Amino acid sequence: MKASHYDIIVVLGPTASGKTAFAAQLAYRFGGEIISADSRQVYRGMDLGTGKDYGDYRVEGLQIPYHLVDILDPGARYNVYEYQKDFLEVYHDIRQRDRQPVLCGGSGLYIESVLQGYRLIRVPLDPALREELASKSLEELREVLLSYPIKLHNTTDLNSRKRAIRAIEIARYYADNPGMDIDYPQITPVIFGISYDRPAQRRRITDRLKARLKEGMIQEVRNLLERGVTRADLEYYGLEYRYVVRYLSGELSYDQMFEKLNTAIHQFAKRQMTWFRRMQRNGFTIHWLDGHTTMDQKIQHAWNIIYPA
Repeated sequence: MKASHYDIIVVLGPTASGKTAFAAQLAYRFGGEIISADSRQVYRGMDLGTGKDYGDYRVEGLQIPYHLVDILDPGARYNVYEYQKDFLEVYHDIRQRDRQPVLCGGSGLYIESVLQGYRLIRVPLDPALREELASKSLEELREVLLSYPIKLHNTTDLNSRKRAIRAIEIARYYADNPGMDIDYPQITPVIFGISYDRPAQRRRITDRLKARLKEGMIQEVRNLLERGVTRADLEYYGLEYRYVVRYLSGELSYDQMFEKLNTAIHQFAKRQMTWFRRMQRNGFTIHWLDGHTTMDQKIQHAWNIIYPA
């Protein structure tokens, strides 16, 4: 069964909120497949540190198909540009097979980039243009930007000189490259978020960190180093990899590593929620589900939203 008139079901939330299990349940009920929206789960062999819960993709003994997980070797640098391209390929394939796409993850930038209906492209800096615009007021910059025959992808481009100048730079690039494919499908999403009260969320994060350390996260980082992944790469991947590699190098004791990493993950979860709240302010409707409710209650809540009485 497809999800009514929605092109895609989205499940988001901070780390350790149980997104994947819920998304898999929705995919099971709606004949869907999951598209990951996680900036680090694309890497093979980075499992415990990125929170890949493969078991969550099984529902009632059935393996729910998932995409954009384990598609690159560690050491590669992946970004939102590559993600948009990969997302569109998978999204169109799922829909062409009359299946329901279910986007699941906590990387707000990735999620927003594919729902906004515009294509992020590698527009180079234009020093000459920037010099030309440097003396203009914000109002003058607005007039310049609105003179280009292009749909604004973000109204906040008009809120500051820096953003307006960058938007003009992008608009000029489009105008000078008329043959460039900038079409992006209009996607109608229904978005669900899972949240807990702050004390419960903190407990979940700490408990999950303890469990993953016990399951072998430190050995996972050792294995990556032995495979030739550099320390610089691990620092780049952040959070778990950054602090565990510092522990392995002797810079931090185990207790120091745990304390600093635990704090960093809590801060990361707070930033995720800040991003999701900003999405709401920018017009996205997120239906928040209480993490403390049962899975059946969450599913029923989602069903009632997708198919209102």
